[in-house]
Amino acid sequence: MSRRPKTLFEKIWEQHVVVPETPDTPALIYIDLHLIHEVTTPQAFTLLRENNLKVRNPKKVLATMDHSTPTVPVTSLRDLDIVSEKGPAEQIRNMVKNCNDFGIELYGFDSDRRGIVHVIGPELGATQPGRTMVCGDSHTSTHGAFGALAFGIGTTEVAHVLATQCLLQRKPKTLSVNLSGTLNSGVCAKDIILKIIGDIGVDGGTGHVIEYRGNTVSSLSLEQRMTICNMSIEGGARAGMFAPDQSTFEYLENKPMSPKGDHWVQAVNKWSNLVTDVGAVFDKEVDIDIDALKPMVTFGTNPGMVMSIDAEVPHHNGNQSFKQALNYMKVESGKPLLEKPIDVVFIGSCTNSRLSDLQDAADILKDRKVASNVRTLVVPGSQAVKAEAENLALDQIFKKAGAEWRESGCSMCLGMNGDTVGEGQLAISTSNRNFEGRQGKGSRTILASPKTAAASAISGFVQDPRIYEDQ
Repeated sequence: MSRRPKTLFEKIWEQHVVVPETPDTPALIYIDLHLIHEVTTPQAFTLLRENNLKVRNPKKVLATMDHSTPTVPVTSLRDLDIVSEKGPAEQIRNMVKNCNDFGIELYGFDSDRRGIVHVIGPELGATQPGRTMVCGDSHTSTHGAFGALAFGIGTTEVAHVLATQCLLQRKPKTLSVNLSGTLNSGVCAKDIILKIIGDIGVDGGTGHVIEYRGNTVSSLSLEQRMTICNMSIEGGARAGMFAPDQSTFEYLENKPMSPKGDHWVQAVNKWSNLVTDVGAVFDKEVDIDIDALKPMVTFGTNPGMVMSIDAEVPHHNGNQSFKQALNYMKVESGKPLLEKPIDVVFIGSCTNSRLSDLQDAADILKDRKVASNVRTLVVPGSQAVKAEAENLALDQIFKKAGAEWRESGCSMCLGMNGDTVGEGQLAISTSNRNFEGRQGKGSRTILASPKTAAASAISGFVQDPRIYEDQ
């Protein structure tokens, strides 16, 4: 009897099932790595204390501080009191205490490994093909770029994983997104995922794990794949994945937490089998033409309200929620976003704060100036990215252009650390969500790539990056 062909997701899922799913109960799956940060863990640690439970395996927990951390220089908790508000400072103090109490290593202010959790996992080699990974953060899907099954969980689930190293979970369905063609000048991975979300909608992936496939994949770097997987959740998906390939192995080789010596050879041999079998059937499939892709921008208040940068804002056609979104954003149907004045540019977040993202922005900003009326914030995703960028003198390009160069952290993506967009102001942001007030009370957000953000910073209005790349 021949074996049924399986998808990449199915292979990893089946390898981690501890107790199978039944009609009445979810499956119990083993979790290889648990990522934690200061925002979604306080209640979980409280639950452990209340139930007199220990962390089952502290070595399988990677802890950092990112959401509430100031992006001005802070080297100690004492500094924190000077620059941070009470709420974020308390979260950070609790994180330090909780990790100390439960024996978890924390990458704190004094660590050169500190950064956004979805940036440091890959750069340390903690993110590996075939692993199951969770975090109390929806953008955990980022790690699927390496062929890991990674998804966000709730606070109670965080406590469950800390105590048991397992998780109750219903098996998702599968969605294949087939990418064909190559990226044109001025077009980035961010534009790919915005295009996908625009096509399938913000609920198109609900209940599914996406595997990104097709002839485009081999030309995408791991950092580009991370950007795409990162926003799978904005398309409603439980997770997003790429099958590991030679580019994956080259990225991970010699990373601090990657296997070494004979263990490396064994790992690569094992990882090489993590591909969807020929003949495997997905529950849904979607085709995306990358050759025809242009830079993308959002025009409304969810990531599915997106269009090509040279297009006109669609008509609401009587849809009241659509009309309300346009009114909030102060944009008009039938008119372009191009040359719409902006107030703020944010380059950063777990979507677009890696070295290649900063290089994309720096290439456009080099020898140019940010418009005098535009505040531009550039925030690296980790202290390691910051050091690499400074070694390449990218920080000098940003500073000479008139942008602010900051310490690592989530920053203006969600504004928990004091980096916010003012009420009524319009921001071009390389982050992942453009909900009402996401970046500050009354703020308005246009999602775009680092190239588009940099071009807009120079112009002072929404700008097509291709005009600078072609010069």
